[in-house]
Amino acid sequence: MGAPPEKISSLQNPRVKLLVKLRDRRPRDEAGVFLVEGYREIRRALEKRVALTEIFFSPDWFLGENEPALLAQAEAAGATLFELTKDAFAKVAYRERPDGLLAVAPQWRTALSDLDFAGLAKAGPGSATPTTKEPFLLVVEAIEKPGNLGTILRSADAAGCDAVIVCDPVTDIFNPNVVRASTGVLFSVPLVVEESTRVYAWLREKKIRTVATTPAAEKIYSDVDLRGPLAVVMGSEQYGLSKFWLENCDVPVRIPMAGQADSLNVAMATIITLFEAVRQRAASA
Repeated sequence: MGAPPEKISSLQNPRVKLLVKLRDRRPRDEAGVFLVEGYREIRRALEKRVALTEIFFSPDWFLGENEPALLAQAEAAGATLFELTKDAFAKVAYRERPDGLLAVAPQWRTALSDLDFAGLAKAGPGSATPTTKEPFLLVVEAIEKPGNLGTILRSADAAGCDAVIVCDPVTDIFNPNVVRASTGVLFSVPLVVEESTRVYAWLREKKIRTVATTPAAEKIYSDVDLRGPLAVVMGSEQYGLSKFWLENCDVPVRIPMAGQADSLNVAMATIITLFEAVRQRAASA
């Protein structure tokens, strides 16, 4: 590290107060930033060359021995470091049991036009990932719970989706619980936020077939061809897919339910559907 970082002990310090405010969406959007808490999440942000502006740390909360190296890496990449006392860090931490690391990162926006499957898909804050296979997308509509959205992002990353498109969002993609539940995958998977009508028109233009899950469908998800250019469309936890998507999707499918429950958690249903597509696409490769 360079010069010793500024040390903060007062709970009334302006930086401490600002970090607490950034838990809420309006202050985040006004400042154009969001919070990244945790060693794994910050490491993944740095791996994807996210321009972290500030890192607040407290050695009293560290869980391992790798934190100093991560801090040095972040400082070398341009982040300003601030050391907090144990109590001050407990004040700003979002987690019940923090690990002593909290970063501030700039928000970004990815547009549908940034998803160029003939060349490069621009991920996160400007990085680029080569895309050589047929488009494999996940479209989610009006997801309400930040934890579910974060888990969905992890599932999309694990399944090798080229992008996640969030239609008509109810929750903010930069909510701390989204970042936490995604375990930093937020920085790896291209993520677009857009209106359903515009997404549908774009999918049609790109000749990407849509398969939407709904309990009312006749066809079972595993009986449908999920190869080729594909967008799997999932609805909200409480209401499922809107009438718009149900009427305009190419193929509605359902996941068979053997018990008394008539639906699955949206994150679980997403995993099941995506990995059936992965299985089919791998078998035909």
